[in-house]
Amino acid sequence: MLTQDLRLNDILKPFCQIHWHEPPTGSLEPLLTQKNEPSGLRYRAIPLSAKPPPFARHPTQDGTQSVAYEIVDERTSGRLVVAPDVAAITPELLIAMESADGILFDGTFWSNHEFQQITGKPRTADDMGHHVIQNGSLNVLRKLKARHKVYFHINNTNPILNPGSPECAEVKHAGMVVGYDGLELDL
Repeated sequence: MLTQDLRLNDILKPFCQIHWHEPPTGSLEPLLTQKNEPSGLRYRAIPLSAKPPPFARHPTQDGTQSVAYEIVDERTSGRLVVAPDVAAITPELLIAMESADGILFDGTFWSNHEFQQITGKPRTADDMGHHVIQNGSLNVLRKLKARHKVYFHINNTNPILNPGSPECAEVKHAGMVVGYDGLELDL
């Protein structure tokens, strides 16, 4: 948990007030501004099972280590799915992505052993709870109708960061974008 493992309350308390909110996991609910006013967006969290990060000392009770978010713009009906830490594509996540106009998806690793090969450390992508792109998420995402499909949350060992690499070319050929600072999506 953020409050126990990272002592986030202690870190932030000198700078701001802290108000923790559990995100809705059922139906889409209004997302409020800091002034508790409607933002024009609706959202929900999609629980994802994943392996806990190395710093997590306390496992969650329900096994959920991360969440994806589904966000809908009430004005345009544009739908965005943001999934930064995906160990496996769950049926609920897939259903949300099938109706999305935009998808930001976990692009941490290209292959299961890339981290081992580059760093010499023993952990694989599976060990760290990340669904790989190669023979994994790319096969699923290329079939989805979303207008915008973006890999983000990319580890520095991932070859898709090299614009001249065959891996980057394969991602682009599949209709995906390698995320970058300043990227804007119109939903």
